[in-house]
Amino acid sequence: MKYSGWPDSGELVVGKIDEIEDFGVFVDLEEYEDKRGLIHISEVASGWIKNVRDHVREGQIVVCKVLDVDTDSQQIDLSLKDVNDHQRSEKIQQWKNEQKADNWMELAFEDIDDERYTAIANELIAAQGSLYDGFKQAAIHGEEALEETGLDADEIDAIVDTARENVSVPYVNVTGYVDLENPSPSGVDGIREALEAAEGNGEVPEEVDLEVSYVGAPEYRIEVQAPNYKTAESELEESAERAIAAIEAEGGEGEYHRERRTDDE
Repeated sequence: MKYSGWPDSGELVVGKIDEIEDFGVFVDLEEYEDKRGLIHISEVASGWIKNVRDHVREGQIVVCKVLDVDTDSQQIDLSLKDVNDHQRSEKIQQWKNEQKADNWMELAFEDIDDERYTAIANELIAAQGSLYDGFKQAAIHGEEALEETGLDADEIDAIVDTARENVSVPYVNVTGYVDLENPSPSGVDGIREALEAAEGNGEVPEEVDLEVSYVGAPEYRIEVQAPNYKTAESELEESAERAIAAIEAEGGEGEYHRERRTDDE
């Protein structure tokens, strides 16, 4: 998706070198529709430049800093030398992410008109800051990430489904333990009920993987994989709480702890 407006002064932009002259370099801006900028020879590199072509080539993808924008004369002045290696790498990655997001938009909404397509993209950008982050948050948090947008239910479902099929998100793993003892008549059956409660009875969020396994009587391990530590820790504690509540309802006892017990504890 290309923006229809103009870049701001100080902004970093991605461009493709289109034409090289003795006085500077013309660059087609990859993120803006029908926008072209000029890198004056003095902004190509630090120091004296004998030949511009020693520093750039046609078709090269570059990251530039916007020095000035004159909408009346349709002129955008750019600098190549004012962008350091870290900024260049970060901006290129951001641009590549947005290209991925463009492809996901086409997968999610291949049968709608351009006007609605743009409106949906703008809703994602307004809600999450970028098209890529809109899909990323949808993959992690589902419909909740888009509930503040003006999108309808079908559009939200299409984004979430596409995001969860295509977006790779980082996950964290946390582990805790729960001791379950049940001297009541329900015995093993009561413990089984408590373990099923710990596993969530099928109500654990889609983005969370939760497993309960036997360690050694009376100890059980709860392992949670989630998109972030806050969610993982919350789901871990809630799992233990469900197990303890269930075993206490059977007349037993439960205790949650983060570290595995040693034999002499």
